[in-house]
Amino acid sequence: MKRFAIPCVIFAGGKSSRMGKDKALLPFCGFSTLAEFQYRRLKPHFSATYLSAKREKFPFEAPVILDDPKEEIFTPVAGLLRIFEELKDDAVFVLSVDTPFVGVEEIGKIVKRALEENFDAVTAKSPGGLHPMCGVYSRSISKLLKEAMEAGNYRLTDILKASHSEFVEFPFDDPFFNINRPAEYESAIKKFS
Repeated sequence: MKRFAIPCVIFAGGKSSRMGKDKALLPFCGFSTLAEFQYRRLKPHFSATYLSAKREKFPFEAPVILDDPKEEIFTPVAGLLRIFEELKDDAVFVLSVDTPFVGVEEIGKIVKRALEENFDAVTAKSPGGLHPMCGVYSRSISKLLKEAMEAGNYRLTDILKASHSEFVEFPFDDPFFNINRPAEYESAIKKFS
């Protein structure tokens, strides 16, 4: 079993406005929550695995990196800043909780490329576009994250384009399928059954 020498952080602190309820807490594939499914499947492959959220909300044991309580906004930019404040690691792999089909093969390609050169970030790209919440972020991107927060620009794609970043291209969109709406949740459940 391949183990990557960096930690993984699963982002599970979004608003879930399109779902109508917190998607990280929906039951999934025999686990109490989608967050637990992601945590259990990814944990064996990394040096450490964490969840990123605005509050403690998970019905299972896992280390959680909480967003700065002073930040009222829901943005991965705030979560990334907290990660580099909390962890000593120079780079982390991040994945959104709502992408359960990203496999070890895709992760391996991204991590390999990230370790080949000193990038600020290396993220996935498929025919459907960029996937900024599936990639390796380095501590060197912190300055741009802080500037973005101060400017109120929370678009990770803008930050990636302004940084020394690389996009690993994948030929298919399937691994990056997002569970955003109830119909997508039902579809994902069917794919795993």
